[in-house]
Amino acid sequence: MASDSSEPQGNEAPEPSGSKSVSKDEGASTDEKTTGGRRTPDIDVAVLRAKIAQVVWVVCVVLALFLAVGALCIALGANENNGLVSFVLSMADTAGLGVFSLEDGIKTFDGENAEIKNALFNWGLGAIFWLILGRVLDRVIRP
Repeated sequence: MASDSSEPQGNEAPEPSGSKSVSKDEGASTDEKTTGGRRTPDIDVAVLRAKIAQVVWVVCVVLALFLAVGALCIALGANENNGLVSFVLSMADTAGLGVFSLEDGIKTFDGENAEIKNALFNWGLGAIFWLILGRVLDRVIRP
């Protein structure tokens, strides 16, 4: 019987058509790369960008929360001598960036309950600003 040349002879294993042999370097994990002779994990850029976007969003939400709670404290007439209330009002004033301040904000009210109106309007707009900015930055940073 004549042997066909395409059949494996001896200890050779048949190689599937269209496949190529893989060298040691090509078979390395895609999660690692060689730097200076050492293998280090490859940082997934998409995961890193997602984490950064998440942190930015949380910071913006916290700033908006300070503004909203500060406005609520003023509207309810909370004791400003209380440590927690004074901290919230201080952080809200800082988060207002001067643009949304109570004394010289976007809109200033006069007359009865002017402080409450200023707080609700200006700090409310400031809270909306931080939420919109946070969402926009989240969408820009996230892959």
